[in-house]
Formats: sequence, structure tokens, C-alpha cells
Amino acid sequence: MSTASQVATGLTQPGTRCPSTELNLPEVPDPGAVAPRDAREISRIFFSRLATLEEGTSDHQYVRNTLIELNLALVKYAAGRFRNRSEQMEDIIQVGTIGLIKAIDRFELSREVEFVTFAVPYIVGEIKRFFRDTSWAVHVPRRLQELRIDLAKATDELSQRLDRSPTMRELAEHLGIDEQEVIEGVVASNGYTAGSIDLPMDDSSDHSSTPLSDRLGAPDADLEIAENVQALKPLIEELDERDRRILRMRFGAELTQSEIGAELGVSQMHVSRLLTRITTRLREGLLAVG
Repeated sequence: MSTASQVATGLTQPGTRCPSTELNLPEVPDPGAVAPRDAREISRIFFSRLATLEEGTSDHQYVRNTLIELNLALVKYAAGRFRNRSEQMEDIIQVGTIGLIKAIDRFELSREVEFVTFAVPYIVGEIKRFFRDTSWAVHVPRRLQELRIDLAKATDELSQRLDRSPTMRELAEHLGIDEQEVIEGVVASNGYTAGSIDLPMDDSSDHSSTPLSDRLGAPDADLEIAENVQALKPLIEELDERDRRILRMRFGAELTQSEIGAELGVSQMHVSRLLTRITTRLREGLLAVG
């Protein structure tokens, strides 16, 4: 007898309808208590039966619900990867369960892949989508996140009552908090979303509007080169005449190592070693200055 067929029975009272018996399925009184290995085997049996049932019927709903409960451990496993997030774990599990349901509705045994392998990406994807749609662009304390919601509701209510936008003082009186707290909440609300620097600077429909990115400054590469040159000058002066001559030939006249070797009467390999020693000394000196 298989593990699935050994699942305990006994929840069905005498005279009541037993879906498991009528559908020729193992009874699962407490799906959440089933061990993962057993849940995998039982799920395979239920998926096979689910494919034969008409969607919307009570039998289909029973098999589908049982599959959801059997595999909730997958949601808890996936949600554990996000336990360091500020959101409540209950919310994450609830969102992950939506991913599990989507996976169950789309899974087919003919795929010849384990349901666990198929479902986890759906669950994780749903959780990540939740974070993407609800998370703040800039991290702020939960107190200010909740204050933002209260301010939004108060602003809508007062705007309708006053037929204009409420002032900070009016919002503070309405919420029973200090005006400084209202200002802090409004400032924090700016961190809920982040605008793209590629968006146009104005709201006009003219496609020629300049994006913010075109107006932002950038590090001047030439300035960095100039700073490095000024820092290198005293370091080069500390070199002996031959080393300075090698630097002039290599980086000033742009001679090859072979040509420099011919000028100095040494091999190309020796020139390579000399250049390595000189440049290493200059690099270490430049880093020390920086």
C-alpha cells in the first residue's frame, strides 16, 4: 500500500458525503500536518484526479483546495527567504499563496517535472512582485509609512469638505498630531516612489523636451588626469636620469621596448623589467599621495 493511501481517515461523520471516497482519493484530514515527502506523493494523485474534473464543480474545488493546503509548506519555505524585510510575514505568506494557487492551476503532470520545481518560481515571483508594487523607493521608518497613509486619507477628506487643499495646520488638527509631524510625514512621502532621470523635465507633449539626465553633471575625466599629472611630477623628479629617460622614450616619444633597448644597449626583456619597476614605484607613490 502506498504512503498516500495510508493517510489517516475519520473526519467524515456517518451519513455525510465524503468527497475523497466518492472521488477514489486518499482522505487527508489535516493536509498541513502531512510530511513533505508524503505531500509530494499525495499531490501527484490529486493532480491526476483534478485533470479529469470539470472546473467550478464542488469536486474540483475540493481537490484544488486540498492541493493548496498540502503545499502551503512551499509558501512558508519561500517566504523564509524574505524574513528580513520590514513587511509582516503574514502578508508575505498570503501573497505567496496566490503564487501557489497560480502554479496549481497551471501545472500538468505531463510536464514530467516535480510540482515543487514548478511552483517555487511562481511563489517567489509573486512575492517579489508584491515588494516591487508596494515597497518604498527609499527606506523610511514604519511609523512614517503609516503616517503617509493617514495623511493621504485626511487630505482627501478635507479637500472634499473645504473644496481646496488643506494646510499643514488643518491636517495636524484633523489627525490630532503636531504640525511638525505632518511636515515630517509629507517629506517622507517623497521617498515612496523614485522618478527616472530619463523623464522629460516638463509635462509638455513635445518629445524634444530635455530629460534631467542631460542636465546633470558628470565627473570630468580631464580634471582627474590633470590632478594625477600634478601628483606625479615630484615623484618623477625623485627618479634618476636613466629612469626619467626611459619614461620619456616610452610615454613621450612612444618608442617600443625593443627600440628603447637599442638606444640603451640592453635587451627588450631588460627594458620590460625596468619599466615595471619604474611604473610600480610611481603607482605606489601616487596611491600614497592620494
